[in-house]
Amino acid sequence: MIAEFLATWPLFHHAYLAGWLLAGLLAMIGVLVVARDQIFIGAAVSQASILGIAIALELGDRFAGVGFAWLRNDHALSLLAVVASGAAALVTTRGGQGARVSHEALTGWVYLLAASGAILVVAHSPHGLEEVDRLLHSTIIGATAADVWTFAGLALATAAAIALTHRRLLLVAMDPPMAAALGVDVGRWSAGISLWLGLAVGLSIRCAGVLFTFGCLVLPPLVARNLCREVRPMLVVAPVVGVATAAVGFVFAHHWDYPPAQMTVGILCVLLAATARWPRRGA
Repeated sequence: MIAEFLATWPLFHHAYLAGWLLAGLLAMIGVLVVARDQIFIGAAVSQASILGIAIALELGDRFAGVGFAWLRNDHALSLLAVVASGAAALVTTRGGQGARVSHEALTGWVYLLAASGAILVVAHSPHGLEEVDRLLHSTIIGATAADVWTFAGLALATAAAIALTHRRLLLVAMDPPMAAALGVDVGRWSAGISLWLGLAVGLSIRCAGVLFTFGCLVLPPLVARNLCREVRPMLVVAPVVGVATAAVGFVFAHHWDYPPAQMTVGILCVLLAATARWPRRGA
């Protein structure tokens, strides 16, 4: 099985490396999402990314003759995906601080607006509908060398930032009032976390689609929470779980001829169920 998988390395190594790097990157950021008990934000931000891509595709098609054709290239689509996901992450973060609308209600609104809006925007564009459908169904086979280097840089930067500031990050995520009492600017730190989440998700969507992005964002941290007594070790356990599962998932997917993204997410779901009653380390 492994020998067969390695035989495909020259042809698909960019996809494999990008998928593994994404699994680790998203799992690290996902620990903060899970620590905040804001899991649904991953789905909302992912859908917002697709809305940004849909808007770029529609504007590029509709106004191609007046200089907007550049919106259809990969860099522009990635940029609009990042902008939309970052805006969605900031909006949902602000919602948690308001008295009128709960964080869950605002997150649900963002998700539904983005999910319906993306389809409505490209409803009369066959190319746009095809692209949105591809992103919704998740595929990572088309990853490039540029994607590998981008996600490697993001993963290293994220790991370094977490290593240097993990105490403050976890305090802001888990106990904002205490963080504020200790002099931490909770608003700025929360905004920074949201923007970094938006950047990672926005870039991931273009490469891997919604299912793989959302799955790797929340499932490895949830598995890590089942295994760890405290949140701090989750920052290490979650990316290890994400990368290891993606590696196994890609091998199994190749052997049985299944989509790698769906296979990986499926295995993560099984792991989450299997560890639900696992005795936590140190308990």
